[in-house]
Amino acid sequence: MKQQILIGGTVVTLAVAGLAIAWLGGFLPSSSGADPERYRSPTGEVPATEQRPGDPAAGYHTLVNEPYVSCGMPREAWRRLAPETDPADLLPGREDPNAELPYFLTAHVNADGVEIVSNNCLTCHATRIGDEVVVGLGDTFADFTVDARSMVNQVGRYVRGPAQTAAWQHWADRIEGIAPYIRTGTIGMNPATNLSWALMAHRDPRTMTWSATPRLEPPPESPVPLRTPPWWWMGKKNAMFYTTIGRGDHSRYMLFASLLCADTQEELREIDTYAADMRAYLESLAPPPFPGEIDAALAEEGRAVFEANCASCHGTYGESSSYPNRVIPLEQIGTDPLYAATMTDGSLDRFYEWVERSPHGGTVRAAPAAGYIAPPLDGIWAVAPYLHNGSVPNLAALLDSRLRPRYWRHVETRDYNAEAMGWRHEVLEAGKDAADDPAERVHIYDTTLPGYDNGGHDFGDALSEQERRTVLEYLKSL
Repeated sequence: MKQQILIGGTVVTLAVAGLAIAWLGGFLPSSSGADPERYRSPTGEVPATEQRPGDPAAGYHTLVNEPYVSCGMPREAWRRLAPETDPADLLPGREDPNAELPYFLTAHVNADGVEIVSNNCLTCHATRIGDEVVVGLGDTFADFTVDARSMVNQVGRYVRGPAQTAAWQHWADRIEGIAPYIRTGTIGMNPATNLSWALMAHRDPRTMTWSATPRLEPPPESPVPLRTPPWWWMGKKNAMFYTTIGRGDHSRYMLFASLLCADTQEELREIDTYAADMRAYLESLAPPPFPGEIDAALAEEGRAVFEANCASCHGTYGESSSYPNRVIPLEQIGTDPLYAATMTDGSLDRFYEWVERSPHGGTVRAAPAAGYIAPPLDGIWAVAPYLHNGSVPNLAALLDSRLRPRYWRHVETRDYNAEAMGWRHEVLEAGKDAADDPAERVHIYDTTLPGYDNGGHDFGDALSEQERRTVLEYLKSL
């Protein structure tokens, strides 16, 4: 399990700084008076762009060892707060001082000689299934519902001496700038889009200089509900995010993940020397195999049903596989429109303009479409909950909208249900408003709230019960 500490009576995943290295799904549209069409792409096929070549093995080494998030907690203070590392949370290929740290933390020594511990990309992009850490799988149970400043203040009580204090203060100042915009309402939702906007609001796009007061109007304080997609789809997708923001040089988009701490262009240029390797590693990832038995004959029946009804959007699999990179318009897909509408309504173009003015303007492009890309389905069994907002708890309910609960929550333990292909959950009679305890409220998935709707993508309703059963069996094999 991830390192956890107690804050105000609540157990919180030690992951705040790692928000800065979540793949930033948010160079979003917007400033008043700008032309929204300038930053909008059509629905339909997303064209490919050439990517810089890289070394996957070097990319893995970088991912788990390099300090691409260069500010964080003094390690001595972290030791006083954190329990012993669970051996199951260790990863191969890590070098000292990282070899004894859990997979989502990286240590380095700063210019003042202070050993720093900071979150890395795996804070959001890895999780355990059973006793195995699955690199590249978004963490369904990541908790960003607590004010990040609470943890910073708790760490501060264990800081000793001027050098540690300076390191802690650097990190604390950055968290102070972003904390109001990265607090989600439900466990499992990832605020990376709001994080990216908040960081841009505080930085000069040319020099990367940090300003304690925002240079741009910050984003709204309530992040749009979003589920973290798996990295292994990156090898097929021509754009990085649900609304196809993240076109152009994907590895340079990944550089913006270091904006929490990188204060100079020189620091970003250094990170750029290994960014292409990191992307090459992501592209090389394969999903984990389904952990249960697969009925081969039933799956073969499901292949025919799938190719007749699903492949035009999600592609084909096997020796002659293909993926269409197709964005489905909102009116056709019918899923919760809030995220795509926010991306394309022209209300946030100031952040697109920031990207254009940055050193990587021209090599990257934020160009969302008014819809959602139909993702590849490799390893889809492991990606629950489903849809971009995580509103559908398992694949059985994704294929039959009548099974989707209005109110639900995951069970307390990470218990995977291989039959339905999703984490085990319980259906509730009422939503968040009925929960008196705030600590209970954040566990409840309430599909009546803005951004959390579980409607749409009802194409499976047209299939017979037997056809859906065969398709589910086929999806286990991808």
